[in-house]
Amino acid sequence: MSHAGPPPPDANQPDANQPDPTQPGPIPPGAPGQAPSPYGEPSPDAQQPAPYGEPSPYGQQPTPYGQPAPYAGAQPGGAPPPNPYGGDRRASVPAFGFGGYASWLSRVAAWVIDGVLGALAGFPLWIGYAMLFNGATTTTDANGVDHLQLDHSAGSTALIWLGVITSLAFFIWNYCFRQGRTGATIGKSVLAIRLVNDTMQPIGAGLAFLRYLLNIVNAIPCYLGYFWPIWDAKKQTFADKIMGTYVITAVTPQPPAW
Repeated sequence: MSHAGPPPPDANQPDANQPDPTQPGPIPPGAPGQAPSPYGEPSPDAQQPAPYGEPSPYGQQPTPYGQPAPYAGAQPGGAPPPNPYGGDRRASVPAFGFGGYASWLSRVAAWVIDGVLGALAGFPLWIGYAMLFNGATTTTDANGVDHLQLDHSAGSTALIWLGVITSLAFFIWNYCFRQGRTGATIGKSVLAIRLVNDTMQPIGAGLAFLRYLLNIVNAIPCYLGYFWPIWDAKKQTFADKIMGTYVITAVTPQPPAW
């Protein structure tokens, strides 16, 4: 029996306990090309944010929490930025401020003033009707029934049509164009109140006309919509609620746009 030990290791045979120089080893931390940590730990060479209050070397510092971002294109001194489409951006801002919602009595007073002016605008209409009934005759038939015969002369008819035209023209100008552009009819101007939308701007002629048509909603339930501003928090009629409009008291009233 031989007592010889294990054969000596071959010099050309690689040792299993030694790393293979031909195989890539582990990448040390922070080396270029290292994969990001799967557990959310930042890489040592990642750019760290600047300390709070220090300017960031990588660009504009983000707005601190709770502070509004600067308005794009804001000018020094708080001036509004220039309008890219031409004109002055401040031209669209009303020249009056919010002084609270207009009271119901002030709205009624403005409505009375506009009604009187509308009646004066249709004055030829009343003259024509006066001529129509002044020349009227009454006849009695065989059954004893009286019949009123109006005097449909050319003069009375012409005055009636002229009054209709002037009344309609005053309505379109006062309630649609004037109120839509400046926020006020003549009556509202006298009482220093304005019709505005959610942004405190005049609503325009088209929406002013639509709002006038929606007054039928105020009248249908026993005229309840006209009285609703008495107890409503925002002093709105039913038509105002549908249109999203408000009648406010103007702090700095505009001059009448005649």
